[in-house]
Amino acid sequence: MPFLRRTVPLAICFVMGIMTAFQYFVPHQLSRDFLELMTRWDKIIAGFAVFIGAYSLFHLHYSRIRFKVAGWGYSIFVFIGAIVTLGFGLYNGGDGFWVDKNEGTMFDWIYIYVQVPAGATIFSILAFFMASAAYRTFRARTVESALLLVAAIIVMLGRVPIGALISEHLPTAADWIMGVPNLAAKRGILLGVSLGAIATSIKIIFGIERQYLGGGD
Repeated sequence: MPFLRRTVPLAICFVMGIMTAFQYFVPHQLSRDFLELMTRWDKIIAGFAVFIGAYSLFHLHYSRIRFKVAGWGYSIFVFIGAIVTLGFGLYNGGDGFWVDKNEGTMFDWIYIYVQVPAGATIFSILAFFMASAAYRTFRARTVESALLLVAAIIVMLGRVPIGALISEHLPTAADWIMGVPNLAAKRGILLGVSLGAIATSIKIIFGIERQYLGGGD
């Protein structure tokens, strides 16, 4: 029904959005109680969102295994990793999931010695890819690109021990670049992102942006 699929979600979004926005400007106990209530509901909704995300992930990898998509073997490890991790998490060192999490269990071992190193490896690979792409595409064709190239070289050399061996001024110059022009540019970007988020929030509250309803206007 269009009323339940569009009108009701738009009305809930409008009312909750207006009330949540106004509670920041009303220093009253009612507004603080409302914020606490919304925070609890946010955790509940986030919990349901985790289940929806897990279902979407498993459905995607199940489809890859079923239809033998290229690289479907990796999808098997997704299921193995999820089942093993969930099993040890529920086992909780033999005490069960209804008590507080114990320290030093196999669940912690999987996190410390599997997930953390794997994440560090992925980020290291991404760093090498970024460095390779920068080396292949970075050309000082304009004054701006030349300044960016020089600043990048100074920062990279100033952040490693060899930079201080080359010149004692390199670490100081790197700190100045990161603390003055870089910070100013970062604040400008964050200001633009914040204004964009405010504009998007207003559009969602007043029903102008409706993509969260499932597409279409």
